[in-house]
Amino acid sequence: MSVKEKILKDRMKRHVYFFLLFAIAFTSCKKDRVTDVSVTSTGTGGSTGGSTASNDDLLKDSVYMYAQEEYLWNDALPSASVFNPRQYTGSSTVAALQAEVDALSQIKINPSTGKPYEYDTQYPGTSKYSYVDQGQAATSIGGTGGDFGFFVFYQSSSDLRVRYVIPNSPAATAGLVRGYKVTAINGTTNLAYSSSSDPIITFVGNALSGNSITLTLQKPDNSNFTTTINKGTYTINPVMKYTTITTSSGKKVGYFALKSFTTLANAQAKIDEAFNSFIANNVTEMVVDLRYNGGGAVETSQYIANYLVPAAKSGSLMYTENFNSKLQNDIYPLLAKKYRIDKGDFSVANNTFNFAKKGSLNLSRVFFIVTGGTASASELLINNLNPVMNVQIIGQTSYGKPVGFFGIPLGSRSEYDLYLAEFESRNSAGKADFYQGMVPGGNFAGVVANDDYTKDFGDPTEGLLSRAINYVEKGTFAVPTYQTNSLNDNQVSDRAKANSILDEKLHEFKGAIHTRDLQAIH
Repeated sequence: MSVKEKILKDRMKRHVYFFLLFAIAFTSCKKDRVTDVSVTSTGTGGSTGGSTASNDDLLKDSVYMYAQEEYLWNDALPSASVFNPRQYTGSSTVAALQAEVDALSQIKINPSTGKPYEYDTQYPGTSKYSYVDQGQAATSIGGTGGDFGFFVFYQSSSDLRVRYVIPNSPAATAGLVRGYKVTAINGTTNLAYSSSSDPIITFVGNALSGNSITLTLQKPDNSNFTTTINKGTYTINPVMKYTTITTSSGKKVGYFALKSFTTLANAQAKIDEAFNSFIANNVTEMVVDLRYNGGGAVETSQYIANYLVPAAKSGSLMYTENFNSKLQNDIYPLLAKKYRIDKGDFSVANNTFNFAKKGSLNLSRVFFIVTGGTASASELLINNLNPVMNVQIIGQTSYGKPVGFFGIPLGSRSEYDLYLAEFESRNSAGKADFYQGMVPGGNFAGVVANDDYTKDFGDPTEGLLSRAINYVEKGTFAVPTYQTNSLNDNQVSDRAKANSILDEKLHEFKGAIHTRDLQAIH
């Protein structure tokens, strides 16, 4: 397997859920997938043209022609004869199509960074957002889980911790709690790694990918227990924790940890429960923990924004979605063969959203906890509130995804789905400038700090939450250092690589799922 194909395989594992789910949001449901309306080949690959072109060549032509019509940065694409879509190859059809999408994605340069808008720091030269897959199914955004409901990360080379536990999941039923130390997996007690290439990391990752896992865990009181967890189907509660913390001076701080933006039908009752508690407790400061939240339903992001926004901003602009000039001017002959589209569907006017204050929280400031796993709908929430109130972010640079898209089926039996970045979300200040992530203390106010896996969500002494509380009390983020800060640069780098390998096994999506449907033409 080539390096390029390995990258494709890894990226498919990482992003498959989001891309499919976004397609579902726009095509209503899987049964609405349409048979591809063939794009007439005009010899775009520089070969003999339509009648003698292979099926793969025609698919490559289609990808290029859809990009010319739908891609957000289509203004930078060269002519077909210059780009030559048929030159891209791979070990499979989907790999070849992805190679073409990767090439298309690197053309438009972001002037603020000097790098492509779709620059992926982990996989340079490949697309960060746009994608081709084969219609793999997922249901988690609708509120149904089918896994263990927990994950682990290394705090140091010899300290493996439970990173999170989803309420209602098999792991939660088994008694797992964030911060518990994992001392054995499937009978193996030596879980320490010597370097990021240590086979033990692969062992841990494979164990987490199985259907059953036996863990021995150590609680904060140093007691131990062993449990076996089986994967199972459960209703996801996306609110991992909410609590009100009273500071030493008597200030009321609401803490709200959200794992994902499941659909509002699934999430609303739990969100309301949390915010009604904050209102009853007279909360005046809020910490929203999105450190592992890869996004989800835009409607749920908007719903939470309306709880947090100051009442004076109700009715004002929240954000807009901006498509390319062709779509905004109703020029979409290819897309019109697949979907029923009304005139103006892609205009800014029809993709403008305003705040509608919910509840009686009287906030002037909100703290967000973020990491590289904070993406899309999570970043949308932060970006939308940033112009209208004091927003502080604490943690690590977020993923960086201010764009969204919908799926386009390809092939005679719609066996491939094409997802091109198609719109950019801009807040009321017209800003969407976090393609390389939201940087604490950089392009967003706040402070850089390491994640602390040793404490549960909502623990006032946890490394990231404690910084917010200290700022509320003393106006500074400075707190005593904790364990991870004692690691040297090489140890930090090795830990990041080790955890990245584990992360590949998680298959978490990073995206913003729109609630507006494009109805397929049957």
